[in-house]
Amino acid sequence: MGPWRIEFLSGSKDKSATRRENLRERLLDAAEVVIGDKGLSALKARDLAERAGCALGAIYTAFHDLDELILQVNARTLSQLEQALATPHEVPKKKKELRRLALGYLHYARANEPRWRALFEHRMPPGKPLPNWYADERSRLFMLLEAPLARLLPHGDAESRRLKARMLFSAVHGITVLGLEEKLAPTPEAALDGQLSDFMDIFLRGLNDGG
Repeated sequence: MGPWRIEFLSGSKDKSATRRENLRERLLDAAEVVIGDKGLSALKARDLAERAGCALGAIYTAFHDLDELILQVNARTLSQLEQALATPHEVPKKKKELRRLALGYLHYARANEPRWRALFEHRMPPGKPLPNWYADERSRLFMLLEAPLARLLPHGDAESRRLKARMLFSAVHGITVLGLEEKLAPTPEAALDGQLSDFMDIFLRGLNDGG
């Protein structure tokens, strides 16, 4: 095989990879709009292909399946949420930092409810594990809580902080879900913010008392 032939084949592969990447981005952008506007339940393969300007089968040349596509969209949401919660230039006092993160989570969920809910509504099929790359993306949220907990509990061990971070996230998430769904009672925005702030006061007092 001559050099020109090798170069031609290499160029063809590069173009094919570029087209596939462009298709992936179009599909991701289209799926992100659907999920952001109407929620995960509104995402249908045929409609998605039409929005992205491709054949239905082309979805499965760009992604292994819809689960992979949804996880990629959710990874974008996790990145956006992480940016929304990022530490400001002037780091608040230790206790205020955790309260800021909790209220920031609530405010993000309120402003981006359909795509935020998609993070928890999507389920992998039975027997199909969550990919490691996505589990790593999700764990970055817990690390945002672990850092201020390390400053509040400098003598605690890493595993204890990890468990406390997950416990705190579960509680904040639960308050957020129930408040936004108004399952227990009508909850105006200011009231829900106040309830979450009250919970954080209780949580922080508990850290002081029990370490």
